[in-house]
Amino acid sequence: MLIPLIRIGNSKGVRLPKAVIEQAGLEDQIDLEVKDGKVILSSARPARAGWEAAAQACHDGGHDDLADWDGALNDFEGSWE
Repeated sequence: MLIPLIRIGNSKGVRLPKAVIEQAGLEDQIDLEVKDGKVILSSARPARAGWEAAAQACHDGGHDDLADWDGALNDFEGSWE
């Protein structure tokens, strides 16, 4: 699909067709990445999105035992602020 690069003030931009926005699941903010000479737009996910479901799945599967945790922070001598 060819679309024009349009002038927006001192910058340039593209208008994405509504169908493309809906198919990609884009909302108010998107992630933009330039990789190998290509501009990649993707749906921006909030930080820690999906963590609750992943934690519940671990719990439901019996994988929430911390007995094997090495306690790496036990040597921490500072204070949390």
